[in-house]
Amino acid sequence: MIRSMMGVSARMMPHGFPSIIRAPISNSVPMAAKYSLFTPISMMSSRTYATLNQLKSGKQGKPVKPYVSKAPHLDANPFKKGVVLRVMIVKPKKPNSAQRKCCRVRLSNGNVVSCLIPGEGHNLQEHHVVLVRGGRVQDLPGVKYRLVRGAYDLAGVANRATSRSKYGVKKPKA
Repeated sequence: MIRSMMGVSARMMPHGFPSIIRAPISNSVPMAAKYSLFTPISMMSSRTYATLNQLKSGKQGKPVKPYVSKAPHLDANPFKKGVVLRVMIVKPKKPNSAQRKCCRVRLSNGNVVSCLIPGEGHNLQEHHVVLVRGGRVQDLPGVKYRLVRGAYDLAGVANRATSRSKYGVKKPKA
């Protein structure tokens, strides 16, 4: 009786509601042409519906994970102004060998962070004002920030011809 009313195969559950096996009914294309004998019923339906138990308990899908910033000291801002506390040279992790130029910066919100100075050569000294952006350095542990070249007291890279916008260099006069 219920089967004929609903148009799809159904069986009665202990709580009195029918548990519907969801298989789409299409008049234009026969079922055998659309799906093979071994196609799971879950793949036959183009939409997924919540079961009665899911509706009863109030679950409406996966919970949304809160966004966790990779540069937390910037307070969800793209850049922060800061004052250089110390300029230092740091050696990278194991397979790499170099002398990376870094500095400790006190940001305008009071946080102190380690920053990489990108490019070759720099004019930074203690008490210089710099602009800090996010972006970790893969082979330097604890360095999650970079300085913006050409902003405030940090000059652009001298004699830079390619990728000038990343290193604060103006277009050369032709």
